Amino acid sequence: MRQEDLDLAGRCVSGDCTAQRELFRRERSRVQATLYRILGSNHDMEDLVQEAFIEIFRSLASFRGEARLGTWLDKITVRVACAYLSRRRPKVARLEAVPEIPDGDANAEERAMAREAARRAYTLLDRLDVHKRVAFSLHAIDGRPLAEVARLMDASLVATKVRVWRARREMERRADRDPVLRSFLEPEGGGAPASSARRGAGIHPPGGADA
Repeated sequence: MRQEDLDLAGRCVSGDCTAQRELFRRERSRVQATLYRILGSNHDMEDLVQEAFIEIFRSLASFRGEARLGTWLDKITVRVACAYLSRRRPKVARLEAVPEIPDGDANAEERAMAREAARRAYTLLDRLDVHKRVAFSLHAIDGRPLAEVARLMDASLVATKVRVWRARREMERRADRDPVLRSFLEPEGGGAPASSARRGAGIHPPGGADA
């Protein structure tokens, strides 16, 4: 797979339009899903996906295959998300990516609660420092190990742990009197804190794309 990644990257760098389209089709859902986990849904999403791929193609000559191409793409996507949050803090967190609940759904009430919990969580995330928000989102919402989050953010493991802990502490403080939000933050079996509510809310881009 590493050699295939290197070959594909090399063809893209050489100007092979077929290879560039192949990379875009293959990795678009991954890039979009990572952005959704960090940002929730917003009207800039398509522009951000395009921005991420512009940066990907611009930087592709530096890809050496030390990591999988997907991991390398994740790092650039995280950088684009951080830049977006730094230059334009969203005023309202939306979760349009969560599908509407169909009539007759036996789990409708549970899914509606999870949807509302996720909406409230993203509203709080909008108020956090960019680096704390991104670290928390990647670990608690996207379920990535802390070591991987540290690599994606070019940070030490200690700094990453502190960011996630501080973000979680701020959110828990606000969730003390909000049982709906608290359900989003409660850990499940020692795993990522928000994994259960994330699955219940269905936090993923439209069409079911996921990382």
